[in-house]
Amino acid sequence: MSEKSILPSRFLFYLITISMFLLILSSVFLFQFSTTSFIPRSVFKLIVLNSTSVYLKPNEKSEQIKIPFLTSDDSQIEPISPIRRGAADCQSSNSGKEMVGAFEQQKRKNCGPTQAILRVYMYDLPPEFHFGLLGWKGNANQTWPDVSKPSQIPPYPGGLNLQHSIEYWLTLDLLSSHKANMCRPCTAIRVKNSSQADISFVPFFSSLSYNRHSKLHGKEKISVNKMLQKKLVEFIMGQDEWKHLDGQDHLIVAHHPNSMLDARRKLGSAMFVLADFGRYPVETANLEKDIIAPYMHVVTTIPSDESAPFDKRPTLVYFQGAIYRKDGGVIRQELYYILKDEKDVHFTFGSIRGNGIKSAGQGMASSKFCLNIAGDTPSSNRLFDAIASHCIPVIISDEIELPYEDVLDYSEFCIMVHSSDAVKKGYLLNLLRGIKQDQWTKMWRRLKEIVKHFEYQYPSQPGDAVDMIWEAISRKVSSIRLKKHRRIRYHRSQLLVNSN
Repeated sequence: MSEKSILPSRFLFYLITISMFLLILSSVFLFQFSTTSFIPRSVFKLIVLNSTSVYLKPNEKSEQIKIPFLTSDDSQIEPISPIRRGAADCQSSNSGKEMVGAFEQQKRKNCGPTQAILRVYMYDLPPEFHFGLLGWKGNANQTWPDVSKPSQIPPYPGGLNLQHSIEYWLTLDLLSSHKANMCRPCTAIRVKNSSQADISFVPFFSSLSYNRHSKLHGKEKISVNKMLQKKLVEFIMGQDEWKHLDGQDHLIVAHHPNSMLDARRKLGSAMFVLADFGRYPVETANLEKDIIAPYMHVVTTIPSDESAPFDKRPTLVYFQGAIYRKDGGVIRQELYYILKDEKDVHFTFGSIRGNGIKSAGQGMASSKFCLNIAGDTPSSNRLFDAIASHCIPVIISDEIELPYEDVLDYSEFCIMVHSSDAVKKGYLLNLLRGIKQDQWTKMWRRLKEIVKHFEYQYPSQPGDAVDMIWEAISRKVSSIRLKKHRRIRYHRSQLLVNSN
């Protein structure tokens, strides 16, 4: 073989080798952005935020430390701090396998009104409407605590108060949206000028106000809760922002079914964040304008790698709670008498007293199916406790509305049963016993994937409950914007005429 023919062969060999090396290197670089896809997670995020049919199934792991939950009864409430790892600095909070990719981190650093999908104007209400209800007292003329300093953020009451604490988490998230190095998604951002906002947020801790301040004390003739609602209505309805669109672009959180009882009709044109529509007339609350948010679960979330599989869950069906309820909750009593003597069923009375929450968490974590039955209202915290325990929820509540159902298919991880079928003797157990291990395991795996969507935390993280609620709100913005534009169709033309 001649020397001239060898040279091109060697050149071709080196070229192929270098090309293969560069290809492998680029693949490894792309893989760092997601453990499940070669496409960076942030690209999936953008697709979801633009409301297309593509939906991201998030990673199971979370870089947040979970809240410690109380197991005492509600009369012995201890406050619970919302903070994970201090203020979760973007540089210091990421480590090891859970490090946020450079692309995602850069996106967060550049977060501003033009990058965020939702621009929120938040009223600077006096502290008596929000953190003052938690006993917080700032300095003179200080409206908000410094959320970048963990010691200055008032903790939220524990026990069952936590399940309706949604306004607390949303307010903290907005306050942190302009804090340097705060590691949070660029979904919602607070703007100071209401004319630049998509919605106006009313930071009234209405559920806390009802839970802790609805009773009369001493010589009071009106409770603090009623007084605050009265003052809120007078203030909000007097604002130009409200008058501009009759409050249709305003956001009010009223998650506890009994919160805002005095004010809800007067402010009913606003967008509400609710647990369900059980105690609302349809003209005040409905899916067209309002958001259903998950309860904050009170049992501890089971880590994915510690979740018991099918053959390690000896109980077939689990329910523990109040059995005798009014209205739609009568079905609990009927099911109790049908199921109470079945050997592989746990159906009993229960409360949060003593060791109640811990006992319920352990029971759910060792059961294949957990019943979520209508009570006084269509929804209950039990559904979200089951999700946190990776126990397949069996929803028996005909009027229930579910959080984020426009992007989540609950049939992938829940069993839905009509109340009329559930009370037929033998129907429910035959249905659940007929579900094979491989079918159950598929639902269990999906449950572990979506559990993060029901976690409230501060700072918020991509795809958690806070982030998902902001995204759900953003999907309502287009209809609000349509109403705005229709209302001012001739306004600009008239201004042009007047200016001439």
